[in-house]
Amino acid sequence: MTTKCKILKSIAIIPARSGSKGLKDKNIMDLNGQPLMAYTIDAALKSGCFDEVMVSTDDDCYAEIAKSFGASVPFLREEATSGDNAGSWDVVREVLLNYERNGRQFDYVALLQPTSPLRNAEDISGVFDMLQNEDVHNVVTVTEVDHPVQHCFKMPPNGSMKEMAESPYNYTRRQDLEPYYRENGAIYLVDAKKIRDKDYNFYADACYGYTMPRERSVDIDIKMDLEIAGVILKSYLKSE
Repeated sequence: MTTKCKILKSIAIIPARSGSKGLKDKNIMDLNGQPLMAYTIDAALKSGCFDEVMVSTDDDCYAEIAKSFGASVPFLREEATSGDNAGSWDVVREVLLNYERNGRQFDYVALLQPTSPLRNAEDISGVFDMLQNEDVHNVVTVTEVDHPVQHCFKMPPNGSMKEMAESPYNYTRRQDLEPYYRENGAIYLVDAKKIRDKDYNFYADACYGYTMPRERSVDIDIKMDLEIAGVILKSYLKSE
């Protein structure tokens, strides 16, 4: 069976803005000997799902690093998409428009955050495979939440546990509870033509979740996340 991964014209967009306020230069921080963005570039290229793997950045240094790992950087971001208030989908629309001006159009766009370095080529291929179902238009990666939401509660300033005491789930075993999921930020696969519309709600347009394991769903936000990812990567190397 020929997968959609092979017949669709698709672009991977890896947003890597410089000047992160949480972790300075987060997108190029060292992770087990490689800059963080390199892991996402590698997964995208190995998946074989894309006609173009590009990094959207506002920085010449970032651009050179991206190119050295095999990504394309045909242009830098405009000022409007380089600030703190620019959203990821603003970046996607800018990239698609620039490619269209140069005569290139795509059926699907995958937004691959460089802060999800443990997402691999198989995850990307799996997301594309979901498009075999004609009822699926867009796919977002998710993972099961670490702790049951049924065991969560609001606590007032005085520290009272009254809400938990009155919860019907306070003594329910984890394995007896229905699982809940969250987006892990690793892969967003959406219709390239539809996402050009700023009002397009891709969640409402037959969007489905592709489940990834927790150990590959680490999102780098603070230094501890980077350290956790490093430990997991080392364990993968030991098991090979």
